[in-house]
Amino acid sequence: MAEIIALARFTVPLGQQEIEVQQIEHTEGGMPLMRLRIREGKRFTIFDIDPVTARELGAVLQHWSATQGG
Repeated sequence: MAEIIALARFTVPLGQQEIEVQQIEHTEGGMPLMRLRIREGKRFTIFDIDPVTARELGAVLQHWSATQGG
């Protein structure tokens, strides 16, 4: 069993996809995961990401957004 903790929820302006960010805590222990749930109409895409991958993805996203201006 796992506890799901909501961290953020927003809608992408272009495309109107709904993105939810959650933390997954396993009651029996183990590594916490970050879950990204992307909803496009009736379709869901779900990624469960470990802390190292989340750090790498976050760095890439921050770098990209910083180079785009505006």
